[in-house]
This record gives sequence, structure tokens and C-alpha cells, in this order.
Amino acid sequence: MAFKSFQLELDTRHDKYERLVKLSRDITIESKRTIFLLHRITSAPSGEEILIESEAKLDVVRQKIKQVAQELMGEDMNQFHRAISPGLQEYVEAVSFQYFIKTRTLISLEEINKQLIFAAEDKEEEETKLPASDCLSKQSLTWSLKVTPVDYLLGVADLTGELMRMCINSVGNGDIDTPFELSQFLRQIYDGFSYIGNTGPYEVSKKLYTLKQSLAKVENACYTLKVRGSEIPKHMLADVFSTKTEIIEQEDGLS
Repeated sequence: MAFKSFQLELDTRHDKYERLVKLSRDITIESKRTIFLLHRITSAPSGEEILIESEAKLDVVRQKIKQVAQELMGEDMNQFHRAISPGLQEYVEAVSFQYFIKTRTLISLEEINKQLIFAAEDKEEEETKLPASDCLSKQSLTWSLKVTPVDYLLGVADLTGELMRMCINSVGNGDIDTPFELSQFLRQIYDGFSYIGNTGPYEVSKKLYTLKQSLAKVENACYTLKVRGSEIPKHMLADVFSTKTEIIEQEDGLS
């Protein structure tokens, strides 16, 4: 009898874990779609429309995160963290990319977590209604999920890759100011990550190398614009950067 109860408990836990992995995959896919959409802002005639559409896509992602929060209600999040971590990192990347396009600053962990507090809708309230004798507080009708500091840092590290792509796309479209702005911003992020160094989690130190590569590509773009910008026609600048990027990657491979 004891082993039967253990089996039931383990099966329930495994089923929940699998459901969370599936939700995390859905969150990752929708977040990636939002990022692809936001990249179109460099060439779109109206950036406002893209920002509105991206907000609608992020709302869909938050609904998925709400399902994750409902699954984790009453559970120890640390036991299921590996199942949802990839999705949360991708969500942080998408939200921070949208926030940067709007404000040219980095979104804080507190602001991200503030958006992940969900109130029950009317239909859900009816389903969870208890008899009048039971005391039901409003707090029990809200769900929240907190992004961990590590997931936040990993999401921000991935953001640097998207900013590097945004820089090259901007140059291709004849925007000369954005690369210098992005270079300054990426340098600040790199400085922040260098303070963590090898003292932080293993995944963070791994991302530091990719971050350094992204910064080098953006700085190289700024250098080319500053030194040779007047020589090269605007429509050829993107080709020059892609060639130089390949050279940088080859040198990194040799070192």
C-alpha cells in the first residue's frame, strides 16, 4: 500500500513536470516570434504598429506563464525550475528587447516580475467559489511567478545578440546613429557581467564569451562607420560588416 502511494505521487510529479516542459516550449516559441517581429522595426515605416503587435504577442506569452504559475501553486518551484527555465529566459529576452526599443534602457527584474502577477478572471472566480461559510481571500484568486535572478541574467545576456543583429540591420537601412547608441549600451552590460566574472553561476560565465563577441561586432561596425563611413556607399555597409564579422569569428576560433 505504501509503495502504491509512492507510485501515485511520483507519477503525478512526472506528469506535472512534462506539462511544464511543454508550456516552457510554447513560451520559447512565442517569445522568439515576438523577437523576430521586433527586428522588423528597423525597416518598418511605422514602428508604433509593430510595438502594439508585439505587446499583443507578449500578452499571449504571459497567459502561458499564468498556466505555469497555476501548475506550481502549492509546489516548491526549485523542484521544477529546470523545466521552465529556458522559457523564462526567452521571455526575459523578448520583454527586455521590446523595453529597450521603447525606452533605450534595460528593464529591471522587479518590473518583469510585476507583470507576472495574474488575477483570476470572472469564469475562474466562479469555478473557485466556496460556500459562504468558507473564508476566501482575494489573494487566493491571484497567481504569480517570479523570474529568478539567474534566469534574468541569462535572458539579458541573450538580449545582447539581438541588439548586435539590430545594429547590423540598422546600418543596412542607412541608420548611422543607432550603432553608436547600441555600442554604449552593450559596453555597460558587458561591464556589469565582468563584475560577476567566474563568481556567478556556470551558465552566466559561459554567456560572457558570446556577449564579448557581440560587443566586438558592434564596436567593429562603429569603427567602420567612423573611419570609412564616408568612403563606402550606404547600401554596401552591411556587406562590409558581414565580411568583417566572419574574420572576427575566425580569429576567435584560432585563439
